[in-house]
Parts: sequence; C-alpha cells; structure tokens
Amino acid sequence: MLKIAFHPCYEHPLKKGHRFPMEKYDLLPKQLLHEGTCTGDNFFEPKPVNELDILRVHTKDYINNLVSLNLPKNEVRAIGFPLSKELVKREFIITQGTIDAAKFALQYGIAMNIAGGTHHAFSNRGEAFCLLNDQAVAAAYLQFHKFAKKILIVDLDVHQGNGTAEIFKDNVDVFTFSMHGEKNYPFRKEVSDLDIALPNKTNDERYLSILKKTLPKIYEAEQPDFVFYLSGVDILSSDKLGKLSCTLEGCKERDRFVLEFFKQKGIPITCAMGGGYSPDIKMIIEAHANTFRIASDLLD
Repeated sequence: MLKIAFHPCYEHPLKKGHRFPMEKYDLLPKQLLHEGTCTGDNFFEPKPVNELDILRVHTKDYINNLVSLNLPKNEVRAIGFPLSKELVKREFIITQGTIDAAKFALQYGIAMNIAGGTHHAFSNRGEAFCLLNDQAVAAAYLQFHKFAKKILIVDLDVHQGNGTAEIFKDNVDVFTFSMHGEKNYPFRKEVSDLDIALPNKTNDERYLSILKKTLPKIYEAEQPDFVFYLSGVDILSSDKLGKLSCTLEGCKERDRFVLEFFKQKGIPITCAMGGGYSPDIKMIIEAHANTFRIASDLLD
C-alpha cells in the first residue's frame, strides 16, 4: 500500500496572496482522491516531530531561536517568510511526516510526503522557504535507530540541495547527489558528494541521458540500503524559478526511472515533493500527481 503523509496544516499559512503557488499542498491530495489514484486509507496525518530528532541535524541554538520566534532579522529575511508559530508548527509536522513515510517505506517499499524536500535548511539556519531539513532529519533518524546504515539522497529539484550538502559533508554514511540548474539559486553552491550542474535550457533528452547514466553508477559504488528522493517539478520549462527546458512527459519519465530503479533493487525509497512554480497551477498539480501515480502503480 502507498502511504502518504498529509496534514491540513500543509496548506501554507501564506497561501492566499503569496507569490508562490502554496495551494498545491491542498489541491494535490484532492486530485489524487478525485481521480482514484488514492483513497483515504493511503493518507496519514503526522504529529509534530520530537525535538531530539531534530537536534541530530540542527544546532540547539538555531532550534531554540526558531521555536521562540527569536531569530535574528537577517536570518528571517533569508528564510523568506514572516516567522510565526503556525509556520514553525507546520515545519515540525512536515518533518515528522518524512520520518513516518521513511518507516512506511521500510514496510511497503515506497512512501511519500505531500510536502517536504526542504533542502535549503542548513544545520544552523534556514534559507529560501526552508526552516528544517526534513529529509536530513529523517536520514539521521533511520541511522540512529539502526533502520538503515548507508543512505542515498537523490535531489532532482532544479535548485541545489545546499543545506543537505552542508549537513552531511562529513558523514560518509550519507551520500548526497544533487542534479540542478548551474545558473540558478543558490548562487553560492555547497559541495555535495556528487553535483551535476546543468546549463540553461537543458531538455528532456539530455536530462534523462545524464540521469540514467549516473544513478546506476552511484548505486553500484555506494550500495545504499535506503533512498530519499526529492522530486521537484521546477525542472519544467514553464517554471518561473527554473531555467531548464524539461516537459511534463520528461519529468514523469524522470520519476518513473528513479522509482522503478530502486524498487527493482529492493531498496526502500521515500519521496518528498520539493519545488514547483509554474504559472498554471494545473501544470504543477499534474506534474506532482504523476509522481504519486507512478508510485501507486509500482505497488499494485
């Protein structure tokens, strides 16, 4: 069974009137239910994450200041959202959603989080709409509880996973792979275990060719026993914040390749949605929904 983390608070506090399409977190589960890809049994509501689990990844000073809404003004500006109790609670719940999805992946093979993929959160600060690094926290959780030994993070959002790279830069048991736009945010990149920076206008053929050559090599070299996948749909040519030229079908083929590859290897995989900022909300929902449709088909 495909298990999917979703909580009503995923509907972002700044949804109305914000310049980014935050309503996707509300519309996506409705679409999956409407079309019959999912039923109510597929969804679960996570609770807020335990602070001890966060502190395996984030510094105590940062978390204390975040919870008390006492971050310096420059750090709040870097996050990009006005800080509020509702926003912090949302991040705590999203992070637990990824932990819970990881545990369901151990049971079923694949599990999802409607939100998550907050890869710009560093160990000691937030950045670019990311407060907590949900996949990093979940990876540390799995290793601490000995559910996994070697973890691979496959980050295919159009933006480099700079926070994730910083967090795991000295951890030989977590391999970070980011394939992203070369001339896109963050303009000062961190160093992942493997970074592939793509030129502007990279199309489906080139994108998929690189990915299909690279991912099997990483698997053979690293032999992970768990995978986190960040499936941002901001690689689409229509995306306001991306600079690549992938189509809806190319994005779907990307997801199919990644999910099928690890399913065939018997490696559990947890997927978080990441970015998607096309002007047409229908395009965003369709692109994200494809990821869930593929996962559901693979578990049938």
